[in-house]
Amino acid sequence: MGGVLVVDDEPQLLHALLINLRARRYSVETAATGTAALESAARSHPDAVILDLGLPDLDGLDIIHGLRGWSGVPIIVLSGNGDPLQKIQALDAGADDYVTKPFSMDELLARLRAVMRRPNAEETPTRAVIGDHVIDLGACTVRPLGGAPEGPDEPPPVRLTPTEWSILGLLLRHPGQLITGRRILHDVWGPDSEEKGNYLRVYFSTLRHKLERDPARPRHLVTEPGLGYRYQP
Repeated sequence: MGGVLVVDDEPQLLHALLINLRARRYSVETAATGTAALESAARSHPDAVILDLGLPDLDGLDIIHGLRGWSGVPIIVLSGNGDPLQKIQALDAGADDYVTKPFSMDELLARLRAVMRRPNAEETPTRAVIGDHVIDLGACTVRPLGGAPEGPDEPPPVRLTPTEWSILGLLLRHPGQLITGRRILHDVWGPDSEEKGNYLRVYFSTLRHKLERDPARPRHLVTEPGLGYRYQP
C-alpha cells in the first residue's frame, strides 16, 4: 500500500493509527517529536506523512517547511485547533490536507488514500558544495568536504534548523538562478510574510556563518541587492 510516517506525541493516538494503518497493509514508521520526524523522513522517504502540529520540540509549520525543502511527499495535518487561520497557514506552508481532532478514523484513511493517489512533485535530493561543506538535501546532512578527519581536530558538526533547510533547498534546486526575496518569504513562511525582509537578513547571515568560508564575503550564498538571493555553485 505504501509507507506512511505518523508523527504525534499522544501515545494512545499514535498506537491507534499504527494498528489501523498496518491492518490495511501500510508500512508504518512513527515519531513523537519533530526532530525524529525529519530524521525518519530523510532516512525512509515515506509515501505520505500524517503530522500532528502540536509537538513538544518543533513548531508543526517548521516541520512542513523542512519537508518541503526537499520533498513533495503528501502531508496530512492533524490538529486539535480548528482555527481557520491555522488551517490556512498549514496549507500555505505546503500541507495537502488538514484534519481536526477528534476525527473519524475512516475519514482520515479516506483522505490518506486521496492524497496518495494525486500525482506528486518529484523528489529531488540535491547535493552541493558550499565552502568546506557538502550539503545533501535528501539526507538532510552537512558533511565536511573530503570527509571528516579523525582525532581531536575533527570539526564540530554543522546543524541546520528546518527553516534553514527550506531556504537552502529552494536555492540549491535552482543553481545560479536569482530567487527573489518575496518568493523565498512566500514559499518558506507563507503569503502573509512577503514584506518581512528582516527574516531573510537574519537567516542568510546565520547560514553564511555556518557554511561559508568567509561569511563577510560569501562565495555561494549571494545577495543581489534589491532583488533577491542566488546559490552560486
